[in-house]
Amino acid sequence: MELEVRHLRALCAIADTGSLHKAARHLGMTQPSLTTQLRRIENALGGALFTRGRTGCRPTPLGRTVLGRARPLVAQMALLVTETRAAAARADGTRLRVGSTASRALAGWLRRLRQRLPGTDVALHMDVSAGALLLAVAAGQLDVAFVHEVEGCPLRVPHGLRGRVLVEREPQFVSMAADHPAAAAQVVDLADLAQDRWMVDPSVDGEWDGLRRVLGAAGIDPPLMCADYHTAASLIVVGEAVAPCQPTSGPRDDMAIRPLHGDPLAVRLLLYHRAPDGQRQTYDTAYAELAAAYREAALRAAPYRQWLLRHGSPLLCG
Repeated sequence: MELEVRHLRALCAIADTGSLHKAARHLGMTQPSLTTQLRRIENALGGALFTRGRTGCRPTPLGRTVLGRARPLVAQMALLVTETRAAAARADGTRLRVGSTASRALAGWLRRLRQRLPGTDVALHMDVSAGALLLAVAAGQLDVAFVHEVEGCPLRVPHGLRGRVLVEREPQFVSMAADHPAAAAQVVDLADLAQDRWMVDPSVDGEWDGLRRVLGAAGIDPPLMCADYHTAASLIVVGEAVAPCQPTSGPRDDMAIRPLHGDPLAVRLLLYHRAPDGQRQTYDTAYAELAAAYREAALRAAPYRQWLLRHGSPLLCG
């Protein structure tokens, strides 16, 4: 059996959803068909790629290795298809190709861009890797990229890119089960989570090293688990793990989002584009609308809004 892009896409879907049922629905196929396909892929590669349990499907060590190679290929193929379709549909039209890591501000940003730039084809490409997005901008595959840079782990910025800071230091909060003992406090100390398993996605640039550095500085050495954050959520709600999260994360009845005492974990939010470039006005618009969308998302998240109030953030005066 020769692996094809559809096979790699199926593996990514299983990892992202943490469930064969959800992945099959996402892919538009039946669960038995996906199960059979997964079995054939595992037979071809010579080992199990996922473990199946009460909490869903989790990648095995071999699975994480395969996913690390598969995700960039799937992303590049998706970008190729998007680019080709856009070029065919709007050969003479204006396009703005947007890249982004995960953010609660993204939906509002796209909505605002389409309102401010009527007639412009705004295309979106998501990637967990800020570095991959910056390379795509440098290669001319994307026009702008909204990324985060983990504190203490600077991004490698390709030559010829210009970055604008959206937020100099965004604190990272922690997500835990709603009934976790530490959830009773409005602000959590790292020491209160020393006995918990911490989960981190190593494919997110700087995330692994940044978390280890902060935990080490606090004098604690809890067990670390590697998984994508879709999988992490299912483990967090049952008390199997805690994990860093964006302060704009939305509320859930089964999960608590809390700031950390002293804000030891932080990222810098930036918007990159090529420079010099003839689209300066478009880039200025993209930045302004991103700033407005981020403020909306920040004020919508109650724990973050309270943090902003305590720190007298200028976001409250925007």
